[in-house]
Amino acid sequence: MARMAGTAARAEALLGTAVVSTTPVAGGDICTATRLRLTDGRGAIIKTRPQAPEGMFRREAEGLRWLGEAGGVPTPEVLGVDDDCLVIAWIEPGKPSQELAEQFGRALATTHAAGAPTFGAERDGYIGVAPLPNRPLPTWEEFYASRRVMPYVRAAVDRGHLTSGEASTIEAAMRKIHSFSGPAEPPARLHGDLWSGNVVWGAEGAVWVIDPAAHGGHRETDLAMLALFGAPHLQRILEAYDEAAPLAEGWRDRVALHQLHPLLVHTLLFGGSYGARAAGAAQSLLDGPST
Repeated sequence: MARMAGTAARAEALLGTAVVSTTPVAGGDICTATRLRLTDGRGAIIKTRPQAPEGMFRREAEGLRWLGEAGGVPTPEVLGVDDDCLVIAWIEPGKPSQELAEQFGRALATTHAAGAPTFGAERDGYIGVAPLPNRPLPTWEEFYASRRVMPYVRAAVDRGHLTSGEASTIEAAMRKIHSFSGPAEPPARLHGDLWSGNVVWGAEGAVWVIDPAAHGGHRETDLAMLALFGAPHLQRILEAYDEAAPLAEGWRDRVALHQLHPLLVHTLLFGGSYGARAAGAAQSLLDGPST
């Protein structure tokens, strides 16, 4: 009760609006989430984390706004943000459906097409609590290898979560990235952490995205992330996306390449079998598509 009262007081100070009630929100192992009902009738959710990494919530707020400006997949309104918390509008969850999946696929294509100034972002960010290097580089291949793969390989080896052999396989794949990266594309406006837990199937007929690691990247990265841990009606999402913005030939053969980064993030944070999965994905790229 004391924690909930403290959370309500923190929200009231940030929003300048009284909180009528608070309810814990299940899920998430990085932040504590609490649903708020405000005196003006709005619903909100506040995310808190003691001693949060510097700028973590501010980067998330910036990413939500940037993605929302694209006019594609909607993002919750940012109501308030500070170093220790983020308050966003509450989205009432509903049930996934084929119709919403089609809508989501087309909207995601619109978000990606809004583009980005470069591969990367103006400031470094976070994916979960892991640092996310965003310093721009001229090509996607350079950016992906130098900012999305190798930093996590080195960090995971240092933690003992990745063997030297697994690291060598991934490094070998990155040396040959140009041979299987596909045709060049302009920077897309990416969510950056688009697993199914960050997709909210809204009760009012829209699909929303939350918790971004937003940056300019390759559009196939978001699609590969959706596929990595599974998503409701994934096939219809991909079909609708491809109908709205046709994917380059051979995109299915590149899924393993785009899944390397999230697999390495999980390797760094959680260890376990993720290192072997990352090395396996890299080896499949070196072996080439099966015939």
